[in-house]
Amino acid sequence: MGNASGFSRRGPDIMTEELCAVLSRRTSFEFKPLFDVIYANLQARNAASGGEEMLRLRAYEKLQNLVFGGMVKKTAKKYRGSPSALLALSERLKEWRVQGFGRPTAAGVKVVAAARVTVAAAPARKSSRAVRSA
Repeated sequence: MGNASGFSRRGPDIMTEELCAVLSRRTSFEFKPLFDVIYANLQARNAASGGEEMLRLRAYEKLQNLVFGGMVKKTAKKYRGSPSALLALSERLKEWRVQGFGRPTAAGVKVVAAARVTVAAAPARKSSRAVRSA
């Protein structure tokens, strides 16, 4: 059946770590030059697996998550990170890596609990069967 809550337990993400490291500088980047820097860093760490196009898609998705989370600001086509927010995220990722994937920190527990509240507070959708029978 799978995970009904929609959450998965994954380890710290190297792509997010690299995005945090690069965007913590006080520089604005367009996506292509940003990806070029991240891809070179991943190759240096021997972590660029899955092909360049797949990594490009993952990097864009992770970047949009950081924008949505308020840690990166997008102006026109340029992205600029908030160094303090990205540093805090980077520290949490490092802490999580040190402690191990199966033992979440207190901050991780708070995030999961907040996510559950958000999911529980979402309005329930009516199924197509309930609509037909009504």
